[in-house]
Amino acid sequence: MGILPADFEADYVSGAVAPFLSSSEFAGETPMLPMIDLALTKENALAGHLWGLLYDGWTPEPVRQGVTVFAQGYEKRGPHNARKKIFMSATTPDLIDTRYRHRLRRFHERLLADDHAGEPVMSRFLDLYYELFWDLHVGATGEPLPAEVRRFTADFTTVLGFWFPTSETVHRAYMRARADRAALLAWLDARVQALVDGTAPDPETTLVHYWLKNGELGENFSRDDVLIECLHDLMAFPQWATTVHQVASRLEPTRGDADVRSWFDRTMRAGPDEPDDGPFTPLDRLVMELFRTISPNPGSLSALRRQQALLGGGFSGVVTPHAAANNDPRHWADPTRFDPDRYRTAPTSADNDDARCRQAGLARCPFPKEAFAVRDGRAVRLVNSGYGAVYSEIDGTPHPVCDTAGYAAFGFGYRRCPAEHLSVEFVKEFLRKVWQDGISFVRLDVEAPQRVPVNPGTVVDDLTFRLPTGPS
Repeated sequence: MGILPADFEADYVSGAVAPFLSSSEFAGETPMLPMIDLALTKENALAGHLWGLLYDGWTPEPVRQGVTVFAQGYEKRGPHNARKKIFMSATTPDLIDTRYRHRLRRFHERLLADDHAGEPVMSRFLDLYYELFWDLHVGATGEPLPAEVRRFTADFTTVLGFWFPTSETVHRAYMRARADRAALLAWLDARVQALVDGTAPDPETTLVHYWLKNGELGENFSRDDVLIECLHDLMAFPQWATTVHQVASRLEPTRGDADVRSWFDRTMRAGPDEPDDGPFTPLDRLVMELFRTISPNPGSLSALRRQQALLGGGFSGVVTPHAAANNDPRHWADPTRFDPDRYRTAPTSADNDDARCRQAGLARCPFPKEAFAVRDGRAVRLVNSGYGAVYSEIDGTPHPVCDTAGYAAFGFGYRRCPAEHLSVEFVKEFLRKVWQDGISFVRLDVEAPQRVPVNPGTVVDDLTFRLPTGPS
């Protein structure tokens, strides 16, 4: 009695606060192989207080309103993880190079524009991120976002960042997002319809275009699924803000990381994008090591399968840790050392075939290698490693990911993030801009810096940047 503010609506208390208070999350084991067993399911694996941001009601309604692959059991995704492969058909390296890169560059050019030197970086990051997010998904560019779309996006991010539904901040943001959700979905649905009808300009520059083409609005990626997938991406993409803040902090000259600064300097001076032995360029390896040491996503949430619950109970989840795996001495001889060259010899998803699985002591691959050929006119196949990690083959050439349990920044196996390449390229463009303009980062001397919501948690908006003052 009396533990919640009196103005908390009854449906908010029953739909968000009560599920939060009755839920449990447990720490899972650190994997020895780069996979998560199917017994740890993704079916409805989402913190119980967040469903009201995705659905009209306060609980999941996948049949009537669609479902995201990130809350869907493997057995419901179509043959051999088809749903994940359809998602990833929109984020392959060829599309990043030819369809999306200009947007990533424009974002960083605006973020680090000369006339914003000396200003806090992260608040501006979020303002620009809202536009980038919807531009990438449905081509919302060239005009201001509708007010309700911007509000919904900002409030959604606030809920994720400040997290606790018992707080006034989360309550206000949550209920505003609920109020704007119908308008947001109407706007989004109209954008999707324009892509379906072929009336949207430059449809090939949007993620949704490839979901529509390769999912064919079928049972493994329906029209409603497209809408929910866009909303769920609002939970994942804010991790870019976490990553950029952490990278900038490490590059800061007085309280940053000297090893990171040294590797950054050496990498950028020595042909960062020149291919050398192995599947990853020097800049790829630098960014991969940044992701390993930052671990912007702390873990992968699974739902526990209940065998007995006589008195009922809330959501019970287990988190398979990413940071612990990234820093496990069983996986790396020197896990605490910042060393991008570790990826010169690390196994990749293209390496992990049946023979590799047998070398690990298994009788067969846990996940048979199967290909999904895209239907959008490109010579692209989405295949998976023996441990389930999906990667692309473009014109017959594999574009693998590092597939070892010690590289967990993007998850494990069939659960691995399908936007990994896009995230890596986003950070690469940030580093290119910093190097090109000779930018350095500075801690602001602010008594009470603003806390900016990202996911997970918040970051302190206490960093700015400055430009060179003399001739280079």
